[in-house]
Amino acid sequence: MNTKILLDENEIPKKWYNIQADLKTPLDPPMHPQTKKPVGPVDLEPIFPKELIRQEMCQDRYIDIPEEVRDIYTLWRPSPLFRAHRLEKILKTPAKIYYKYEGVSPPGSHKPNTAIAQAYYNMKEGIERIATETGAGQWGSSLAFATQLFGMECKVYMVRGSYDQKPYRKMMMQTWGATCVPSPSPDTNSGRAILAKDPDTPGSLGIAISEAVEDAATHDNTNYSLGSVLNHVCLHQTIIGQEAQKQLDMVDETADIVIASAGGGSNLAGLCFPFVKDKIDGKNPDVEIIGVEPAACPSMTRGMYAYDFGDVAGLTPLLKMFTLGHDFIPPSIHAGGLRYHGMAPLVSRLHADQLIDSTSVYQNEVFDAAVMFARAEGIIPAPESAHAIRVAIDKALECKKTGEAKTIIFNNSGHGHFDLSSYEGYFAGSLVDYEYPAELIAESLKKLPAIS
Repeated sequence: MNTKILLDENEIPKKWYNIQADLKTPLDPPMHPQTKKPVGPVDLEPIFPKELIRQEMCQDRYIDIPEEVRDIYTLWRPSPLFRAHRLEKILKTPAKIYYKYEGVSPPGSHKPNTAIAQAYYNMKEGIERIATETGAGQWGSSLAFATQLFGMECKVYMVRGSYDQKPYRKMMMQTWGATCVPSPSPDTNSGRAILAKDPDTPGSLGIAISEAVEDAATHDNTNYSLGSVLNHVCLHQTIIGQEAQKQLDMVDETADIVIASAGGGSNLAGLCFPFVKDKIDGKNPDVEIIGVEPAACPSMTRGMYAYDFGDVAGLTPLLKMFTLGHDFIPPSIHAGGLRYHGMAPLVSRLHADQLIDSTSVYQNEVFDAAVMFARAEGIIPAPESAHAIRVAIDKALECKKTGEAKTIIFNNSGHGHFDLSSYEGYFAGSLVDYEYPAELIAESLKKLPAIS
């Protein structure tokens, strides 16, 4: 038996949901990296289009999705919701397991939900080129896909560890007309400084962000684009959760547990924010919402809630978030998209207010879950997505012990077709379960910027 729950094209949400309107505690404002004073719209105009700046700061509960963006979304949206009957059978659990599958997009992940929107707003303001960073390559390939649709150039700084591990992501970017270089690179001042200090560094998202921001700031025709963390990115991803709620309604289900992997936070926000709204409103007050991190990079589970830079070089505004320290460089685990030192301010605020929980898992147990899922459901998940699968399985096994028939939903945020080298390492027994040492986290956190 297979349950595949589909929506019609005309049921693609017409608005993004902005959780800023419903926060119990307002966000602390971003701070200017030099003055340490609150950032205003004018401060962001050198690297972002005005409409994205407006969305970043907007308090409206819903924001219209432009028709041009919705039209492109129809290439793959609405994405399907599956019930994992075969996985349930293997686990012998009374739980019902559902997963939203974002791997049906052309780049193969959830990332184009915001890439299309960001490219569109930049194009509308006459921007000819966008610079960005990428971890595992899902974001870089998604922005390459989006910019070519709007006739724009794209420069991608890809974290070197992933650049070496995942060459076919680079090929995707090149196919869609983008230029992709390993970060740190010799193309920027920040990249050259890191290479001079450590020529063999595997890089990090914080380093790659520094390079992309510098690129945008030094080219008049270029803006910067970020694939996670920022408010407007989380906003665009809420199309996932809104669709998932409609699909659960179609089979008369209410989610008891909502799970998503968490690196910078956009995937978690995309599925979970509409369910957080139900929790805040009292519509589903007991729903358990879980962000899953790698033990090698556990910003929510072991980080500090404080102001920090979003990048290594200190070029970005200071954001109040759960952070491991902006110069934290995690090991080269295979879930490269989760190797970020901080968590989105919106996700961090909800975590601080105990509306979202978090947990961390090890690399080998993640791949154990990925292989079990692939053999049951047929889809080979990305390593990032498999973090959510791991915890979904664990929760289903808890239900087996208690006899509770809970409804679990997780976001299968992308396929793993270009991550097979990581599966090769798993089958060879060469993956290392790395837990970042507490003393190194403490040392990194000592360098947090002071805010008066």
